[in-house]
Amino acid sequence: MPDNTFDVVSKVELPEVSNAVQQTLKEILQRYDLKDSKSTIELNEKEHKLTLHSQDDFKLRAIVDILKQKLVKRNVPLKALTFGTVTPAAGSTVRQEITLQQGIPIEKAREIVRVIKDSKKKVQASIQGDLVRVSGKDRDTLQEIIALLRATDFGIDMQFTNYRSN
Repeated sequence: MPDNTFDVVSKVELPEVSNAVQQTLKEILQRYDLKDSKSTIELNEKEHKLTLHSQDDFKLRAIVDILKQKLVKRNVPLKALTFGTVTPAAGSTVRQEITLQQGIPIEKAREIVRVIKDSKKKVQASIQGDLVRVSGKDRDTLQEIIALLRATDFGIDMQFTNYRSN
């Protein structure tokens, strides 16, 4: 009977993203090259999306660079961002959407479970909604699984939470 468990999750702290957006907007207003560019960033917390607007492609790229710096300073992993394509918007401006990773997509969850099963360790991995729960008898085995998952690049940011031992 497995006594020890942990969850593999992929979450972004939205308050940290919101703070990074505020800092970026403040810097846009102060920088000479971006002052009158009519650049904005909108955070939609329900849909986990950022929408960036700017005058042209060059200024939009500068805003993305500033935003990335602010996110890194606030410990928001850049792997959790999915950048959309730059599209033309009204009034000869450009727009770009950035999606924030919340939860593990089902394909990635299956890949994680397969890697765990291929390791031949005595643990069970199950997909539960947007997280993967790993359970086993031995705590050391669970530590080895965490090390294995950290060493494998799944293309998403992962955190290991809810570590419980009975």
